[in-house]
Amino acid sequence: MSEATNEAAATRCERAAAELRFGRSVVMYGIEKPMALLALDAATPRQFEHFRAATSHCHSLYLSPFRAKALGLRKEADGIAVPLQDMDFDSASRLAYAARLEAPTRWSSAPPRLAKAAELARLSMLLPAIIFAEIDRDDPAFRDCQDLDESDLAGAKKTAALSFDVIARAPVPLNDLGTCEFVVFRGGIAQRDQIAIVVGQPKMSGPVPVRIHSSCITGDLLGSLKCDCGDQLKNGMRALAALGGGVMLYLDQEGRGTGIGAKLRAYGYQDSGFDTIDADAELGFGPDEREYSTAVAILRLLGIGRVNLLTNNPAKTAFLTSHGIEVEKRTPITGTLTAENSKYLRAKATRAGHVFSPEFLPSSD
Repeated sequence: MSEATNEAAATRCERAAAELRFGRSVVMYGIEKPMALLALDAATPRQFEHFRAATSHCHSLYLSPFRAKALGLRKEADGIAVPLQDMDFDSASRLAYAARLEAPTRWSSAPPRLAKAAELARLSMLLPAIIFAEIDRDDPAFRDCQDLDESDLAGAKKTAALSFDVIARAPVPLNDLGTCEFVVFRGGIAQRDQIAIVVGQPKMSGPVPVRIHSSCITGDLLGSLKCDCGDQLKNGMRALAALGGGVMLYLDQEGRGTGIGAKLRAYGYQDSGFDTIDADAELGFGPDEREYSTAVAILRLLGIGRVNLLTNNPAKTAFLTSHGIEVEKRTPITGTLTAENSKYLRAKATRAGHVFSPEFLPSSD
């Protein structure tokens, strides 16, 4: 695909993502029949009923492999499809994300292309629960809907996902750290603003101390005790200063990439006994929906090719390494172990592969 073709694909993806957030249908084309899509998470009961009528009640609900497994079904690689002919909006919503729900009696393996529709929903920061129906190419009910091709997401990722520009930079004096430089980058498929905070005077010839921190409104800003994110942010900034300077990448990836809405839903499930991984699975998400191509793009724009990565998460190290950023060293960065966050931290260690020292997180046996 040419760069112009990939840019056109990115434009269609961005417009389709916006339409889904507004609860409107989009149409996906490919080798097979066109497919009308509606994000259940953003739809109103009225929009749900309109879709039902427009598809002559031949609509179904796509659920991700993680949601299928949470319902007690075998983990289908491409997710499952549940016919919705006899379900109203509330019943479909419960099936999509209610906790401890019984499995549906009728379902089938989902067409593989619906995984791409779910990815589009995640790009929109919506739950991966998609109402869908095959339609005729000239169906008048969907004539004015935004369209995209099955291959568009892959094309968009080759260009737009890695395309960022510096739009602002300024010195900001911080408590206990002195003056740091904030650099704002704009880009990616969704054109979100991302921030790099340059602490001190790091030697850009490397290895540069770098912390990749995903946004956490509840922890970073409000001091939530359910996680250690706020502590990691503060301790990470102090560690960068102690190492002679470095870069904090503050990425817009709330809730391990699920968005603030899903994150607060998951918090409710955690209060009823689920750990952080299982709570996300009830909503259809995997253990970690983040990806770090944004971090790679920003590091390259800053001229950084070798890093001392401040992290407990081997997935970050692996991603940077596989995308040409040399990780010469990994430096642990922790918060404070408390009664409120101990279950969360143990789940990250035992189920998501995060590495903590025995002194910080002793065995619960």
